[in-house]
Amino acid sequence: MVNTKQIHSLFPSELDIPRDLRHEYIIDQTEFLINGKIEEWDGPVKILYSPIYIDKSGKYERKIIGKHPLLDKDTALNVLKAAETSYNYGKGKWPLMQIEERIECMSSFMEKLISFHDSIVKFMMWEIGKPSHEATKEFDRTIDYLSDTLEAAKDIAENNLEIHDHEGIKANIKAAPVGVVLCMGPFNYPLNESFATIIPALMMGNSVIFKPPKYGSLLYQPLLELFSECFPSGVFNTVYGHDEDVIIPLLNTGRIDMLAFIGTSKAANILHSHHPKPNRLKEVLGLEAKNPAIIFEDADIGNSVRQCLKGALTFNGQRCTALKILFVHSSIVDKFLGRLKFEIEKIKIGMPWDEDVTITPIPDAERIKYLSELVHDARNKGALVLNDNGGYHDKSLFFPTLLYPVDSSMSIYHEEQFGPVIPVVTFDDIQEPIRYVWQSKYGQQISLFGNDRATMNYVVSSVLHQTGRVNLNTICQRGPDQFPFTGRKDSAKSILSVKDALAEFSMPGIVAVKDDYEGIEMLSAVLKGK
Repeated sequence: MVNTKQIHSLFPSELDIPRDLRHEYIIDQTEFLINGKIEEWDGPVKILYSPIYIDKSGKYERKIIGKHPLLDKDTALNVLKAAETSYNYGKGKWPLMQIEERIECMSSFMEKLISFHDSIVKFMMWEIGKPSHEATKEFDRTIDYLSDTLEAAKDIAENNLEIHDHEGIKANIKAAPVGVVLCMGPFNYPLNESFATIIPALMMGNSVIFKPPKYGSLLYQPLLELFSECFPSGVFNTVYGHDEDVIIPLLNTGRIDMLAFIGTSKAANILHSHHPKPNRLKEVLGLEAKNPAIIFEDADIGNSVRQCLKGALTFNGQRCTALKILFVHSSIVDKFLGRLKFEIEKIKIGMPWDEDVTITPIPDAERIKYLSELVHDARNKGALVLNDNGGYHDKSLFFPTLLYPVDSSMSIYHEEQFGPVIPVVTFDDIQEPIRYVWQSKYGQQISLFGNDRATMNYVVSSVLHQTGRVNLNTICQRGPDQFPFTGRKDSAKSILSVKDALAEFSMPGIVAVKDDYEGIEMLSAVLKGK
């Protein structure tokens, strides 16, 4: 790993950047999508900076990569009106389509989206500092998610034809849309996790208002035309701007039927509080986590270290599924830490286009400040930084940091760092990490490393009802997308997976009759009339 004296050399000059990956012009976006049309905005805009600093003869400057509109309240309300008109209480063209027709539209969208692979990967590298291999993986996974959603929707189409017969009642039960859905995605997975709500919302016949992430918005600029081409007017719309100017006014109307938000529980609570009819508001929330790993005395040290390193540091640890705290049995802690420290110091730090890079520029300057405060607090209360250069940062780069021993007096023990800081806690009694899981306000996932089946069984049975997923001898992760992705407590509300998401963005619509001749004739006539 580079030392602090070498860190300046990591930031490139323009000529150091591979030619095909250079960001050579500013994306002057003044457009937003409303009612099927790309409208020009002539008001204020936000200047967008890359987290990548450019070396200009020894002077380092963040590169300006683009602009996007800062819409106002009136424009946001016009966007809402377009979405409402499109939905028209469920009588609009899109919600009344048979699901097979919506599948055709979505298939066309997916085929055309594939051609944007290179530009979207490049945008992710420059906007959020995502390594090229991680950005490519995110794009490919998004295409897979779309493809799998199409297959799952076909099953729903078949189920929509069924007639159910119970207790003298015959009924047809169809998946019906919810209404107008406000989607807000995160910066760390600006394509995949945004699409994880947008795609099922559209597939089930809803109208969508989408606000791109704070970082990672420019990649949607070339997609506006694609959304306009593939979906009826008003079905997909975008808003840009400060939440207080566009999002809060939308929620204040009480006319948003569903909120799909991936971010922090604090932000979700604020958004929820602005809807005057909260019982009407259906919510899909993917929130923060403090996923622990427990490494038992009989764990395979090599595998545990590899998995914990990957789980804690991939893409700077900026993942809700990242391992955020490690509990290591005291009998092996010295050996584990020695091996982990050795592996951390082999971690590659650099620019997103560098081969095999793990630590890259962080887009949020406030996050770097927060990480520094967490490290400072832990050190003041007795923790040591075990690896060379741990806790050091320069501009947008933050060195991976191994902290030990960590205890409950430290902020890092409780708070989600969302960055490349690895706190390690030692334990003798297995009840200590189990109590941590029980008492934590988060409950997304946990990883257990060990070989004794009785111990594994005991811990799984102790924590499974407090967390959404238990991983044995492997890292926490979202996929495969066919598995339910959820969490307990302040980590999630609802389930996001291919099949479950389609259910979350719909409601069962039931048409029922008495099981007699007249009833059956009436049900048949209504269903034939679609």
